[in-house]
Amino acid sequence: MGMLHNLADLIKIKKDKMTILVLGLNNSGKSSIINHFKKSSEQTSIVVPTVGFMVEQFYSMSGVSIKAIDMSGATRYRNLWEHQFKNCHGIIYVIDSSDRMRFVVVKDELDLVLKHPDLSNRIVPILFYGNKSDVEDSLSCVKIAAALRLENIKEKPWHICSSNAISGEGLGEGVQWLIQQMRFAMLSNKDASKAKAKISK
Repeated sequence: MGMLHNLADLIKIKKDKMTILVLGLNNSGKSSIINHFKKSSEQTSIVVPTVGFMVEQFYSMSGVSIKAIDMSGATRYRNLWEHQFKNCHGIIYVIDSSDRMRFVVVKDELDLVLKHPDLSNRIVPILFYGNKSDVEDSLSCVKIAAALRLENIKEKPWHICSSNAISGEGLGEGVQWLIQQMRFAMLSNKDASKAKAKISK
């Protein structure tokens, strides 16, 4: 029966909407990535920087409905990120792989995200896009992972892939990984909540 329940839960999750936070510093390519996933009729030819945050809707290749919250990466708006942590199912963290000067800031902001109480006690998968991989002197995923010390992330599933928000290279692969991990995480978090409820009785 347990396997049947898990299968039913997976099917239900697939039909439900998944909420993804799209984080990263300004000018990393967050809005361009989201624009790529929209229907061709809804895409814009000119992508403007996000002020505050924007909520966008798109469907993955497997038909999953994604609610993407595009958070501004400008310094004065980063304090808004934490207000969305509690209800997200997954995170896309976009990194400009050619902007080496700001890698320290990227790591500092990532550390704050990982330590936040609304995320630290939940399994929330994180997809890292090493964006602008076509730019000369851009860093490889291996070097980005080393610079950000991603190997220290033990409590959450994570994956990093190179991406090009203009051509779409790497975007589909990354999102499919994230969707699969969010399904498993939602089940795991649900089971953990049930266990806590039993203990408290």
